[in-house]
Amino acid sequence: GGGGGSGAGGMSDENKLANMIMGLGVGGDATTTAGTDIAMKRQAAMKDDCGFTIEVGNLQDVDAALEEWALVMQHTESYERFIRHAVDEVLKARNLRKEQKKEESRRIRELQEAKTRDAGDMAASPRKERRTPRDKTNDGHDDDNADDETMEILPPHTQLNEVAAEIGGNYSSLERVLLLAGMQRAFIHANFPDESTFSPVAIAHATHSDVGSRALQTNLVEECLYAARRSTLRAFATGHTGTASAAANVCVDVLGRVLLEVLARRAELGASLLRPGEGLLAGQSGLGHAALSFAKSTAGKGFRGVQGAAARAGAGGKVLGEINDETEEQMRMRTSIGVARAAANFNDLEVVAEYTKRLEGNFLKEIDAGYPRGHDTEQLRMCIKGLGGVVESFSNASERAIERLVSTMLPRVRQIVNEAVGNEGGSAIPAASFMGSPVLSGATSTVSSTRLDYDLDDRAFELAQLSEGYVGRMCSSLDELIEPLGAHFLPKLSDALLIGILGGVSTRLEAAIRKSKFTPLGAISLDSDVRYLMNFAKDRLDSPELKSNVTLCKACLPLARLNQISLLLNVDDLEDVLDLISVSKRKGNWDLKLDDAKTLLSLRVDFEGSKVNDLLQMDDE
Repeated sequence: GGGGGSGAGGMSDENKLANMIMGLGVGGDATTTAGTDIAMKRQAAMKDDCGFTIEVGNLQDVDAALEEWALVMQHTESYERFIRHAVDEVLKARNLRKEQKKEESRRIRELQEAKTRDAGDMAASPRKERRTPRDKTNDGHDDDNADDETMEILPPHTQLNEVAAEIGGNYSSLERVLLLAGMQRAFIHANFPDESTFSPVAIAHATHSDVGSRALQTNLVEECLYAARRSTLRAFATGHTGTASAAANVCVDVLGRVLLEVLARRAELGASLLRPGEGLLAGQSGLGHAALSFAKSTAGKGFRGVQGAAARAGAGGKVLGEINDETEEQMRMRTSIGVARAAANFNDLEVVAEYTKRLEGNFLKEIDAGYPRGHDTEQLRMCIKGLGGVVESFSNASERAIERLVSTMLPRVRQIVNEAVGNEGGSAIPAASFMGSPVLSGATSTVSSTRLDYDLDDRAFELAQLSEGYVGRMCSSLDELIEPLGAHFLPKLSDALLIGILGGVSTRLEAAIRKSKFTPLGAISLDSDVRYLMNFAKDRLDSPELKSNVTLCKACLPLARLNQISLLLNVDDLEDVLDLISVSKRKGNWDLKLDDAKTLLSLRVDFEGSKVNDLLQMDDE
C-alpha cells in the first residue's frame, strides 16, 4: 500500500493492515467493543481449524491418530532392534564356538607333534613331513567349509522395514499438515491481537543502559516453535531414522520458509507504522495518521475510564480541562504502546533465531540419547544441522528489516540535518544565544536561518565555541526521533538502527561540508563537531565493542569518511598530507580517493589549488 489519500483519516491500505495486525485500531469507531470484535474475528478466522478440516478432518482426531501411529512405529522399531540384537548375539556365539573348535584342534595337533618328537622314530620323521602339509591343508579346508556353512539369519532389509517405511511416509505427510495447521493458528492469533499477544522478551540480553528495557515480543514465535518442537520430537520418539529424518526436513522447511516469510512481512508492516510523520513517530509536522488514529480509537474508552475513576474517588467536581489533561497523558502512553508493539515484530526475528539455535541443540541431544551410531543416524544429524542455515536466514532477515526501517526514517533524518545546517529545503532555526536558547526581542522571538559555516575568523571562532552550534541542535532533534524506539528494541537492533541513522546523518553532512570554505580555525571547529557527533553516538550505543572510535568507524563507514575528512582538513601543512594518507592506509583506516582529497583540500582558503594538484599527482592505489 502506497498512497495515503483513501480510507479512514487518509491512511494507506498498508497502514490500515499494519494497525489491525498490531492491534492499534484503524479508526475512531473501535472503543468499548474493540476486544469483542477482535475475539469474533479471530474465532471466524479459525473456523473449521483454519480450513484444514476440509483436507484431513478434525485436527484433534488427526493428532490423536498420529499419537497412535507413533506408538505403533515405536513398538515396531523396538521389536526390530530386539530381533537384530538377538541375531547379533547368535552370530557372536557361533563365532565363539568356531574359535573354540579351532583352538581345540590346534592344541590336539600340537600334542600329536610333541608325542612324535618324543618317540624319536627317525623313520617316521619323513612320513610326518609328508603328512603335515596334507593335514594343514585339510585343516584349512575344514575352516573354509565352516565359513561356507555360516548362513545369513536376518537380511539387512526385511519386509517389516518396508512396511515401517511406508507407514513412516504417510505419518510424515500428516505430521507436516498438523504442523502447518498449528502455525496457522498462531498466525491468526497474532493477526487479531489482544493484550495476551505481547509479552516481555524472553531471551537474555545483556544491556549496559536503558536500551531494550521495555522490549516486547509476540507469542507467535513461541507458539510456532512449540508446534515444530512437538511435531519433530514425536517423530523422534518412533525410533525410526527415516521418519525422524523426514520430520526434521519438514521442520527445517517450514521454519526457514513459511515462518521466515510471515515474520519478515510483519517486520515490513512494523516499519511502515514507524515512518515519521505518517506513522507512530513524530515528523516535521507532528504525529502521523497511525498515531492519531490509534489514540482516537482508544481515547473515548480512556476518557470514560478517567471519568469513572474520578467519580469513584469523589472528584466529580473536576473541571473538564483537568480530565482532558489526564486523557492526553493516556493518549501518549497508548501511542508508546503502539511503538512497542510495532517494535515487537523486529524483536521477533532475533528471538526466533535464538530459539531455533536452542532447538537445534535440543534435537542433537535427543539423537545422541535415543539412536544408535550408524550411517542412518549420521544422516539424521545432518538433517537437523540444516537448522543452522535457518538461524542464519532469520538473522539476515532481521538485518534487512532494520535496513528497511532506517530507509523509512532517512527522509526525516535528512530534514533534521538540513534544518540544522541551513540547507535549502530546511526550515528556519531560531538564532542561538550562549546556552542555545531562542534570542528574545521584547515579546517576540527573532528567527533567522543558521547555516553551516567553517570560514571562521578569530571572532567567529570564539562565538562558535561559546554557542551550542548546529551539531548540538541536530543531535537534540535526532534524540527526539530515536528516543521513543531505544527502550522497545533489543540492544542489538537498537545499535543497528542508530548506526544506520548515523550513516545517513554523516552522508548528508559530508555533502554540506563540501559546499563550505575552511580556515584553519574552521577546520578545528569541524574536528570538534565530528567528535561531538561520535560522542553522541557512543553515549547511546549499548554494545561495549562500539564504544571506541575505531570500532565505531568500522561499523559506520559514512562516519569514518567524515572523520577522515576532518583529519585531512586539519593538516598544518600540505607536506603532511601524504604522510597522513600513507599511514592511515597501512592501518586500513582510509577510504577517501585522491580526487576526493584534492577537492577537500581545495576548500582550505590558505591552500593554493595549484600546489594541492602538484602534491597529489599520483595514481590512486
